[in-house]
Amino acid sequence: MCENCEDFHRTVILLGDLALYADTLGADADQAFIDTVGPCLAASLPEPPPGLFPPGYDPADGPDYPGEGWTP
Repeated sequence: MCENCEDFHRTVILLGDLALYADTLGADADQAFIDTVGPCLAASLPEPPPGLFPPGYDPADGPDYPGEGWTP
């Protein structure tokens, strides 16, 4: 097993748990916490484990998201 696999999986689970928490009733009182911790967790993601994505996969290569590059 790769050395970062456990860290990667743990961080993804934490991000998922935070997303679920953000949608619970009463979480709006903790919005500052959610807004602070979410990006920090995402930034702390280690490189994905080998074999998670197909060979040659480039996450930056794909369609533009709605709103990107759009001008009125």
